[in-house]
Amino acid sequence: MILVTGGAGYIGSHVVKALVEKGYTTAVVDDLSTGHRAALPPEVPFYRANLLQDEDLNRVIDETRPEAVLHFAAKSIVPESMKDPLGTFYPNLTGTMHLLKAMQKYGARFIVFSSTAAVYGEPRRVPIDENHPLEPTNPYGESKLFIEKILAGTAEAGGPGYISLRYFNAAGADPAGQMGEDHLPETHLVPRVLQVASGGDELVVYGSDYPTDDGTPVRDYIHIADLVSAHLLALEALLKGAKNRAVYNLGHQRGYSVLEVIKQAEEITGQKIPYRFGPRREGDPSVLIAGSELIKRELNWTPRFSDLQTIIETAWRWHRSHPGGYPD
Repeated sequence: MILVTGGAGYIGSHVVKALVEKGYTTAVVDDLSTGHRAALPPEVPFYRANLLQDEDLNRVIDETRPEAVLHFAAKSIVPESMKDPLGTFYPNLTGTMHLLKAMQKYGARFIVFSSTAAVYGEPRRVPIDENHPLEPTNPYGESKLFIEKILAGTAEAGGPGYISLRYFNAAGADPAGQMGEDHLPETHLVPRVLQVASGGDELVVYGSDYPTDDGTPVRDYIHIADLVSAHLLALEALLKGAKNRAVYNLGHQRGYSVLEVIKQAEEITGQKIPYRFGPRREGDPSVLIAGSELIKRELNWTPRFSDLQTIIETAWRWHRSHPGGYPD
C-alpha cells in the first residue's frame, strides 16, 4: 500500500493516477482545502482528514498500513508565508511530525517528500546543484528545509528512510488531457497567463528590475509528467533498497523569464496577453535554475516533456476543455 498525503492536489493527483496505472495499491488523505476529489480515480480509497488532527491521521495510517508515504500535503504559497509565517510553519512542520510519528507507530518504512528549490534562496551560482548553500528567503522555503532536517534526524535514529525531491517550478498538465492545474485563487504563472488569454483580468508581473536580461524573474519549469516520473523512480528505489537518505533537484536545467513565458503563451493561444508591472514580491529570488544531474545519474531520470512549448500546450489543452476547472 502507498499512501499519498495531499493526493487531491495538483501534483499529488497526477502522481496518484500514475501509481494506479503502475498497479500500486494506493490510498489518499487530503483535507480538500486546495485539492479536488474529482481529480482522483473513483476507485482509490479517499480519507478526508487533516494531518494536524492526530486521531484522524492515526486512524488513516492504521487502516491503510502503508509501506511508503508520498508526502505532498503543505501550505506552499510564498507571499502568504511572508504575510503569515506561522500559517505556513505550523501546518507544514506539525503535520509532518504527526505523519512521521504515525508512520513509526504502524511500521511504514519509507517516505518520499515534496520539497522545493526555495530551500536555496537567492542563488550564488546557477545552475543550482544539491551542494549549493541552503539560505531560504521566505518561511515556505524555511519550513521545507526544517522538514528535510527532521527527516534526516528521524532516519538516522532508525525511523523511515526518505528521498527528498526539491522541485523547481512545476507546470503543465497531464499529456492525456485528463487532469490539470486548478487553484482558487490561481497564483502560478502558467495557468494565470492562460486565464488571461481566455479573457480574464490583465496579468500582474511582479518586478521589472531584477538582474536578468529583461528585468523579470527567471524560473526553471518542469512538466508535471516529468515530476511524476521522478516520484515513481524515487519510490521504486526505496522499495528496492537503494540508499534511503537522498536529496535530488528536479528541474529542466533551463530558465525562462516571466516575459518569455508570456510571449510563448501568446504564440500558442493566438491571444494577446495584457499585463502590467507591479512591485517585487518579498521573498522572490531573481533566478532559479536547477542542476539535476544527480537524479539523472543515480535514478536514471529522463525528462521528456519539460520544454516550455510542451508545458504551455498541455496546460492550454486542459484549460480549454475545463474552463471552470474541476466540477467540484
